[in-house]
Amino acid sequence: MSLPARFSDLKREIAAAYPDFEERATRAWIEIIEQLKEVTADISNHGVDYIPQVNYSDLETLSKEDIDKIKRRGCVVIRDIVNDTEAKDWKTSLEDYITANPGLDGYPANNPIFYEIFWTKAQLQARSHPNILSTTLWLTNLYHIKGESVEGMDLSNPLSYADRFRIRRPGPQHTNILPPHVDGPTIERWEDPALREYFSEILSGNWHLHDPYEMGGRIKARNSHYERPNQASIFRSFQGWLALSETGPTEGTIQFFPSVALANAYIILRPFFRPLPSADATSIMDAKNWEFDISSPDFPGIHPLDGGYIGPRPTPALHPHLRLETTMTSVPKMRPGDAVFWHCDVIHAVEEEHKGQGDSAVIFIPAVPQTPYNQAYVEKQRETFLSGRRPPDMPQGKCAEFPEGKREDHYVGFGTLDDISLAGRKAMGFPVGVVQG
Repeated sequence: MSLPARFSDLKREIAAAYPDFEERATRAWIEIIEQLKEVTADISNHGVDYIPQVNYSDLETLSKEDIDKIKRRGCVVIRDIVNDTEAKDWKTSLEDYITANPGLDGYPANNPIFYEIFWTKAQLQARSHPNILSTTLWLTNLYHIKGESVEGMDLSNPLSYADRFRIRRPGPQHTNILPPHVDGPTIERWEDPALREYFSEILSGNWHLHDPYEMGGRIKARNSHYERPNQASIFRSFQGWLALSETGPTEGTIQFFPSVALANAYIILRPFFRPLPSADATSIMDAKNWEFDISSPDFPGIHPLDGGYIGPRPTPALHPHLRLETTMTSVPKMRPGDAVFWHCDVIHAVEEEHKGQGDSAVIFIPAVPQTPYNQAYVEKQRETFLSGRRPPDMPQGKCAEFPEGKREDHYVGFGTLDDISLAGRKAMGFPVGVVQG
């Protein structure tokens, strides 16, 4: 389905905002394609070893070289954040919850992998675990702000975002529900003024200067202009999940294109170029066989969905220079209590098949900084917890039976305030008296 014609105007608006846009963008496009040749070859040659791995106990003493590698690649495996027994107990608790409450919503509907459940005891305990909160705080502090600080922002205070859990059985996925994609803002990457500021070095042709860890443009942005369900409206500095079981390559695990700044540069400039009609599968890789074009409303990888848009969803056909067939890199073997985190702009996917022997179970837990918008969201989210409803960003399941949306508080095993640590209560926006016990 084509995008609305008004997006041609959006391209022209962007082009008019930067001096010599065509010349600068074309030069940048050629440079980015050249750089991708080198980086994609490096990623393909190293495989899983390209994903940085560190121990939780070493976070505060990592070398500058190690931190720079994590920032450049945009993803990291952090080992032993919680102990194995605790993580395994959370998996058992979730399995008991599923058994005690048959018919839980999930996707795919006929054989759920991702459960539309947010307030189990295990999820509340994991999100509020002190090691999890300190890890997400450490990740957020990989960012910085140019110039003056923003009122209402506190990088020393992590917030808690309620997300799903996943329990995946061995076998094929059947439905490729998570192909390569980037979460968060979709067409807003070009449409929102604050996000255009965040990507301004790329749009001005100075793509080498783009800093994915400069927070200013992100915290002022409206990530969701269309309020589409399943699109996070808040700013997650890193997304992540905590492993509750062993899982690794070929076992239905997550994959990354581990080069965040370079992928940003390519995706942001891609709508302004198209391959020549004569280009074939081989010649399309040469920058000489692409031309500048702002006549089309298309933003490759962005698609209409549910009154809004989904994407970017890069594909080998639309984004050939990413070489996704060989560069989407699975994370190494994970054990219960390990976690993986990825920068909010990182391209990621899930393996289509789980060829292992056991379940692959995780709880999704992102890093969320305290910003004015995030704080306001968390306070609304807190009220949904107290009333047993789904969080504001999530599909509400409204129907004739549940006109205001489905609830969880009638389920056996629904979590309570007692399942949340004091630090976790603060992260969920509870008043001081509740936080202090």
